[in-house]
Amino acid sequence: MASTSEFSRTLSLLRRERGVSQRTAAADLGISQALLSHYENGVREPGLSFVVRACDYYNVSADFILGRTLSREGSMLTHEEVLNTAEPGNILQGSVMATLQSKLLSGAVGVLFGLLGKLGDKTAINAAASYLGSAVYQLYRHLYKAAGANEAYFALDPAACAMGVAGADMKLSENRYACALRNQAARKAEFPDLSAEAVTAAYPGRCQSLTQVLSTADARLHGLSQN
Repeated sequence: MASTSEFSRTLSLLRRERGVSQRTAAADLGISQALLSHYENGVREPGLSFVVRACDYYNVSADFILGRTLSREGSMLTHEEVLNTAEPGNILQGSVMATLQSKLLSGAVGVLFGLLGKLGDKTAINAAASYLGSAVYQLYRHLYKAAGANEAYFALDPAACAMGVAGADMKLSENRYACALRNQAARKAEFPDLSAEAVTAAYPGRCQSLTQVLSTADARLHGLSQN
């Protein structure tokens, strides 16, 4: 079986995504709430019969719930999918890990902007682009400096960069983004369907990337919040 931590995190996320309480899910799955809590927190590892019931209950594959694939239907990332980035013919050399992370983020961002495009709010789209652009800028700038390259290439003064100007811009962009979405909600705008089934159907390939990015970030942030 895949790692207990991966299984427990996925099991918990699926229940919350379905919008049911731990008590309700436990009753539906034929176990006690205490036992389901143990499974979701990685205290105990379930048997095969429970895994099968959970797969049927949440309508996902065993490979997905066990963390062996990013696809709810059970398809695995192929060798070619791992090596190929979003742009045809563009292959990152030197690190499979870097290539995989690039593919995951590229796919997740593609889904995000696809959904924002359906909403059609230019302010939200531009704010999201600014946020991500500043993040890439900051990371590249750190790499550029560490490599000993001449920072005169950039218009932003190194001292200003070190003071967190990019981070401040990200917070402002995030605020504009959130405000734009709240305004759309207040106007009763029609938001895209964000159910797992709808997003998977609309983005059958890239949805795997979004799922992995969200799951990894959620687990990491949850861990930070507990410290």
